[in-house]
Amino acid sequence: MAVQSFNHFNIRAPRPLLEAVRYFYVEVIGLEVGARPATSTYGYWLYLGDLPVLHLMEWTEPPTQPPSERTYLDHVAFSCSGVERFINKLDALGVDFKRRDFSFQGAEVTQLNLTDPVGTGVELNFSRAA
Repeated sequence: MAVQSFNHFNIRAPRPLLEAVRYFYVEVIGLEVGARPATSTYGYWLYLGDLPVLHLMEWTEPPTQPPSERTYLDHVAFSCSGVERFINKLDALGVDFKRRDFSFQGAEVTQLNLTDPVGTGVELNFSRAA
């Protein structure tokens, strides 16, 4: 028995914050809202192509501490294309990000780092021609 592939990550938040998270991952990152099993918990499944990589669930019980004290999750990362279009989109939406350019194993990489509405780091990686 072995791990075969990544399946998804899940974010739980109160409904108003959950809506902000959905907006961020759909409008800023580019995931798409898709089919989700019938459940009594309000939420969304967000897809990257055919894969439901992000599950969003409403947290109806208020947390006892801020999210940053409940988890050690630092960031999620996506492989992307069209770095200049993405930068233009982030600028147009007023989304703060940091750019980092570097070489790794013979490849030139541009990395954009931003933060989602619940404080999770989001890393966008773009391969550049050498």
